[in-house]
Amino acid sequence: MSRSPSPRYRRRSRSPFRTPSRSRSRSRSRSPSPRRGSKRKADSPAGSPSRPRRIQRDHSRDRKDYSRDRRDRSRDRSMDRSRNRSRDRPPMRDRSPAADIRDSDFARRKERERQMREREPVEPRPKQDPEVEMKTLISTTRTGGAYIPPGRLRLMQAQITDKSSKEYQRIAWEALKKSINGLINKVTASNIKAILPELFGENLIRGRGLFCRSIMKAQAASMAFTSVYAAVVAVINTKLPQLGELLITRLIVQFRKAYKRNDKATCLATTSFIAHLTNQWVAHELLALKILFLLLGQPTEDSIEIAVGFMKEVGSFLSQEASGANEGVFERLRNILHEGKIDKRTQYMIEVLFQIRKDKYKDNPPVPPELDLVDDNEQITHTLELDEEDLDVMDGLNVFKHDPDYLENEEKYSAIKAEILGEEESDESGSEGSDEDEDGDEEETRKELQRTMEIQDRTNTNLVNLRKTIYLTIKSSLNFEECVHKLLLIKLEPGQQIELANMLIECCSQERTYEKFFGFVGERFSKLNRDWAEAFQECFVTNYETIHRLETNPLRNVAKYFGHLMSTDAFSWGVLSAIHLNEEETTSSSRIFIKILFQDLVESLGLQKLADRVKDPRFTEWFAGLFPKDNPKNTRFAINFFTSIGLGALTTDLREHLKNAPRAIMAQNQDTSESDSDSDSDSDSSSGSSSGSGSGSDSDSGSSSGSDD
Repeated sequence: MSRSPSPRYRRRSRSPFRTPSRSRSRSRSRSPSPRRGSKRKADSPAGSPSRPRRIQRDHSRDRKDYSRDRRDRSRDRSMDRSRNRSRDRPPMRDRSPAADIRDSDFARRKERERQMREREPVEPRPKQDPEVEMKTLISTTRTGGAYIPPGRLRLMQAQITDKSSKEYQRIAWEALKKSINGLINKVTASNIKAILPELFGENLIRGRGLFCRSIMKAQAASMAFTSVYAAVVAVINTKLPQLGELLITRLIVQFRKAYKRNDKATCLATTSFIAHLTNQWVAHELLALKILFLLLGQPTEDSIEIAVGFMKEVGSFLSQEASGANEGVFERLRNILHEGKIDKRTQYMIEVLFQIRKDKYKDNPPVPPELDLVDDNEQITHTLELDEEDLDVMDGLNVFKHDPDYLENEEKYSAIKAEILGEEESDESGSEGSDEDEDGDEEETRKELQRTMEIQDRTNTNLVNLRKTIYLTIKSSLNFEECVHKLLLIKLEPGQQIELANMLIECCSQERTYEKFFGFVGERFSKLNRDWAEAFQECFVTNYETIHRLETNPLRNVAKYFGHLMSTDAFSWGVLSAIHLNEEETTSSSRIFIKILFQDLVESLGLQKLADRVKDPRFTEWFAGLFPKDNPKNTRFAINFFTSIGLGALTTDLREHLKNAPRAIMAQNQDTSESDSDSDSDSDSSSGSSSGSGSGSDSDSGSSSGSDD
């Protein structure tokens, strides 16, 4: 009895319905090769049927029929669904016969549809009043900033006849904003000279808020172009300084806010912009130094990173203009590095900065040569400080406001633009016709007359600002060479040298003790140019005449200051001719001034050299007032004065003159007596009077010599 196989090893019945892939792969694997088939056929007995081969052929035919039936059924279902969709779809209006054409090529079908759309008639758009359209655009948007294509905007602007209306001004405002943004976004180092005239062509006075906002956004977005934006501001600042002042004010306020809320990215962008503006002399270096002291006062990782980046940009400039303060900043960074309380990354940044300084900032120049577009004497520097409380950012300039005097302001800016850009535009605008030529000539003559007119500032605002700038420059300098270099960069009008000299003397007089720093500065200026020497000579005469207004300490400093200038021959000693040493023309203050002046000269030159200078016959006129010989009373006063201050050796000539004075007077009287020989009585009386006067003079000389001894 045969046992049935266990279920585990039972063979599965082959189903004739298998997927073509599986059956095909299985048939491939089981189909015998010709060689093996021929061998098996040879081995089989003759007349035995090949049953497995016939069964395999029948199964393949069944599978093909089954797959064909499935394809037919799926095609029928898809056609039914397409019929249902076409039956439910609403009928198309104006269905053309070409629309029923079914094209299998997708590109050809799209081209046919495009051509059919072009054949359809287009209804013309109804015309609308531009003013009404502008009002609609303003009223339908929250901020009134609806996008209008440039061509349509120009068309609307050309169609509005009333140029003083609010709608026209808004269109002009939008055009101004787009123009300024476009010009700033496409400026580079290569095309900056072509962009600047276009910028001046826009009304920058009206759009100064837009200009500052646009250039700050562009700089924050692309910090690699910060030097280019700073060069643009430097050129515009020479002609329109209010734009530079507004930009620095906004940068200071933005830095304050970012520093308080720990916004590192904004601080980096703002300090980079301020650094390049400092390199261009738009911002004063005091602002940069105060930012550095604020960042390094209580150092953190972020503040040190910002300070290091700031020093990379402005370090070369500070090493030239404020070397002492620059040394202090690096000393602070060195102390922070030695403390070792910062991360390795921050330490590495400080070490890189020291290496850059060692290489003399060869990769970080203050101003690239292609961006050095402004002369030093034409630049206007704004002395805004970091801790000022009354900074006005003028946010109202960023939004549109109706201007009732719009046309007048536009004409004023047109005159300013013509003055900045030259006379080319006026010539081109006046070449259209003969009438326009005449109008252009009249306008040019009017502009020339306006240029010749000088505006007198009776409020002395410019003078006060100049004195403030000189004072801040003096106080921010560590040595006299740095001070002289920075003062020479200040733009002075002809005749304003006296203001700088007076400011130096006033600063010197306010010190507790005399500092040679001021003397060296005055000496360097006096030896640079003859105009400076004449200015200090004028200051000497003025200060001597008003010396009674000073207290003892300022008087002493001023006397030592002029003593230094005279001992170094910075200016001529001829200024001493303004001093008349006698009891009537001097006061206690003037005598103290002379005493300190000559004592300082003795300390610098020595008594012998000073005596030789006083006794030199070439300079007799200079010392005629100090050593008078016109009157014995004044001579005795001068001798007593110099003897009391320990300089009696300077009065040897005066003593000889005083001794020989009676003999000279007697000889003079004898000459007069010989000439007057009218009568014997007259000659006797004249001789008696002469002898009486001679005895009186002898007694006077004896008493004076006794008092001198």
